[in-house]
Amino acid sequence: MVQADLVIMGGQVVTAAHKEYPVRGRAMQHLEVLDRGWVACAGDKIIAVGSPDEVRPRVELTSKTQIIDAEGKTVTPGLIDPHTHLIFGGSREDEFYLRAQGADYMEIMAAGGGILSSVRATRAASLTELVASGRQRLCWMLRQGVTTVECKSGYGLDLETELKQLEAVRILQREQPVELVPTFLGAHAWPPEYQEDHQGYLEFLLDTVLPAVREQGVAEYVDVFTEKGVFSVEQSRRIFARARELGFRLRVHADEMHNLGGAELAAELGMASADHLLMISDQGIQALAASEVIPILLPGTAFSLRKPYAPARKMLEAGLPLALATDFNPGSCPTASLHLVMSLACLYMAMTPEEVFNAVTINAAHSLQRSDRLGSLEPGKQADVVIFAADDFRKIPYFIGVNLVETVVKAGQIVVSN
Repeated sequence: MVQADLVIMGGQVVTAAHKEYPVRGRAMQHLEVLDRGWVACAGDKIIAVGSPDEVRPRVELTSKTQIIDAEGKTVTPGLIDPHTHLIFGGSREDEFYLRAQGADYMEIMAAGGGILSSVRATRAASLTELVASGRQRLCWMLRQGVTTVECKSGYGLDLETELKQLEAVRILQREQPVELVPTFLGAHAWPPEYQEDHQGYLEFLLDTVLPAVREQGVAEYVDVFTEKGVFSVEQSRRIFARARELGFRLRVHADEMHNLGGAELAAELGMASADHLLMISDQGIQALAASEVIPILLPGTAFSLRKPYAPARKMLEAGLPLALATDFNPGSCPTASLHLVMSLACLYMAMTPEEVFNAVTINAAHSLQRSDRLGSLEPGKQADVVIFAADDFRKIPYFIGVNLVETVVKAGQIVVSN
């Protein structure tokens, strides 16, 4: 019997536990839900999950045990956002309204706006400013029950600013509770000084920037925006080969605006994830189905850009293990609301609430190679828990744009209490 420091009792407990991870295809329709369940924690770990009769004999309750009555509420794992561009300077509200009037995202980018607008603002911002704005955005996410966030660079496109963005992530990791996963995205666009020398920038990334990022130890993954007008499949393959040589894990922006074969590249190289996939082909779906790559779908971006949504049902029918993320960024998707993304996935990609919860918990954790300790409520895993003011998990995506979070526990500590 283990002494419990925290016990959450009486709620509808969504464990998101399965026999195998990631959760694929039709299996995503299953979601383990316990009525009037208990979740017991000691230190930063979960020690028991189940009915009162199952948990009581396994844990010791003392005068020091903190009890949370979750009667009439929903208890879930901490939500995970596996694709964000959290750290950036400035904002791009002018472009938001231009798009609202019909301007195309890639046209804005070609005219010097888009990503390059954020590059100018991020280069001008101090490290202190980037940390402060990142801290605020993480507060937005944490209050919505998001306890783990992937964070990309990519608004520097030079050595100094890329390292500054990643250093901001490292500082924020130390000073606030949300767990951060840093990704280097120097191949996000062609920088102004290399507009006429793409080969020069490619060599700069391969020979100078990637080795410096590895030496500083500030990134776990390398990502590339593989897209028409940005980095071709062959250019992307060169960057990924160098990244793997240096010991990085791989992710890719794939088949977002055009079908270039980014999904096939992800499968070929055995990446951790292939993200966006609005324009994925049937061949790309089959390639991913034969691989271990996690497709991460970003319906907030399709919503914001008014583009077709990724074919989630076709992917699920092919047996793919889907994850969902916000793609929070200053241009194509300025939302930090994973709750909105969950609603959009139900409404516009025909995903069920069960599939959505698997996508923002255990499969999102697996895409970050953390499903051994995050993403589900199981004994031995980290005690990341969210309590929602809803008596049924299906009400969470149903109430569009409403934050129903009451309590957030990160690593056994209450970090949000409304």
